[in-house]
Amino acid sequence: TACTQALWQAVMDQNPSHFTGDDQRPVEQVSWLDAQALFKQMAVLGLPDADLPTEAEWEYACRAGTQTPFHFGAQIDPGKANYNGNHPYAGGEKGEYRECTVAVRALPANDWGLYQMHGNVWE
Repeated sequence: TACTQALWQAVMDQNPSHFTGDDQRPVEQVSWLDAQALFKQMAVLGLPDADLPTEAEWEYACRAGTQTPFHFGAQIDPGKANYNGNHPYAGGEKGEYRECTVAVRALPANDWGLYQMHGNVWE
């Protein structure tokens, strides 16, 4: 999953997120440099190594072996991803716009068990 607010709070002793109220939501409002500080602090605390994927690694993991634009097919829908449903992809139908993040396991994982590879947080 994405880094939860609970993990960030436990390691960094603060929560920079805008969308609070559920510590299982992803942490957002952080930069690449903030993530590097998190990884450094995790090492100090003896926690497992962590890193951010490259763009190529992200796309490979996101597609989970598929050839379609999304790991679940050619169109996106709010039951599978959290995004602005007012702006459909490639002529698709409009859908729900939640206007906030959702918990990191609120929507189905891809075939490799990775959650929310599409939507929820603007990477």
